[in-house]
Amino acid sequence: METKSATTIFESLSSGWRLEAFRLLVRQGPEGMVAGDIATALDLAPSSLSFHLKALNHAGLVTVEQEGRFQRYRANIPLMLDLIAYLTEECCAGHPEQCLDMRAASSCSEAVLPPLAGSAGKP
Repeated sequence: METKSATTIFESLSSGWRLEAFRLLVRQGPEGMVAGDIATALDLAPSSLSFHLKALNHAGLVTVEQEGRFQRYRANIPLMLDLIAYLTEECCAGHPEQCLDMRAASSCSEAVLPPLAGSAGKP
């Protein structure tokens, strides 16, 4: 991921409503949600939600698919994981042992964190 892409993503998530909508879609996983259900869950007017979803879509954070009269939105989880990797790929560069305490203190799942150098293939 390039810095320009990461910046676009962070700008998109700088709105509390967009961040909440994205987190909601992440919780839903591959099934996603239709726009009306998102608006109801967030207690947000559909016109306001439409504005925020458009910004998330423009940043690539969500995809949208037409289903009859409805639009289904899904979080772009691979992009989210790419962003996490971008942020963490140079952590403690060259000295992975320095990251151990910080990783243990984090609530982030080890499954989404990049492997420590020299630990490839270890559980």
